[in-house]
Amino acid sequence: MSTMTYPLSLFRRQATSLLRDYAELMKARVTTLIVMTAWCGYYFGAQKAGVSSLSWGLFHALLGIGLVSSGTAALNEVMEYKVDGHMRRTAQRPLPTGRMSLFHATTAGLVATLGGSLYLAVFTNPLTGLLTFLTSVVYLAAYTPLKRISPICTFVGAFPGAMPGVLGWTAARGQLEWGTLILFAILFVWQFPHFFSIAWLYREDYAQGGIRMLPVVEEDGRSTARRIVVYSLILIPLSVLPSIFGMAGKIYMVGAIVLGIALFYFGARLAFLKLPLNSPRSKMFARHVLQATVIYLPLLFALMMSNSLKP
Repeated sequence: MSTMTYPLSLFRRQATSLLRDYAELMKARVTTLIVMTAWCGYYFGAQKAGVSSLSWGLFHALLGIGLVSSGTAALNEVMEYKVDGHMRRTAQRPLPTGRMSLFHATTAGLVATLGGSLYLAVFTNPLTGLLTFLTSVVYLAAYTPLKRISPICTFVGAFPGAMPGVLGWTAARGQLEWGTLILFAILFVWQFPHFFSIAWLYREDYAQGGIRMLPVVEEDGRSTARRIVVYSLILIPLSVLPSIFGMAGKIYMVGAIVLGIALFYFGARLAFLKLPLNSPRSKMFARHVLQATVIYLPLLFALMMSNSLKP
């Protein structure tokens, strides 16, 4: 092996490792879901505005929202790196392991968050830039510290978590309208079965890290199971609102009801199991709820967009 080949190979390995660390620091999978949801919001906002939903405007919106989401995730990991080090599912992240310095992660997070917000204000509209920035602030200043104080953190965190569709809409329209409220409501309610099932699965891990999610502070899981069922049930009538308000057609309505019933089934199955939170069977059923929520949301929005109605 030549002396030039070795440094080049080393550089490639280091670059690949750094990219992998950035993807983990900025929660690439979560950011991808956020960007997809923002795309749905932009699609309906563009339809209402009578402009193309595939344009430079869409590119600017998704890039800016993706940057702020990535930056917020990085800053969240900076704030929680000690907590992450105590939990098995997060102990191998770049900060707890020391693969990346706090200064490096903080700088990357601030640049992405502030830069993305400014980018949106310039290339879409000031309202979208401001709302995206405020979403990041609420996530970091309210939800993140509350996770170690009270189970109410899930309710508070659902507000910034429900914003991507709204941000996509305002990027296309430059204003808040009834359609934004519908998208917000669907995302807001969806988050409860999603995050409660995650907390159920990783209850011991969260307890080790001092995260006060509902399954951690209650002993039998009944309250968590009831909430999963109730929110899954509420999601069914909420999900048909796009058809009622002329955003999507009857095919979407039928599909939304089917998807909602399927999600409710998995939640009800977990609730009626009545086994301890830490039993292998209850964890398996909680994982099924989590998988159902992950499948539900992209399918719902894809169906909504494919069966959309022009205003």
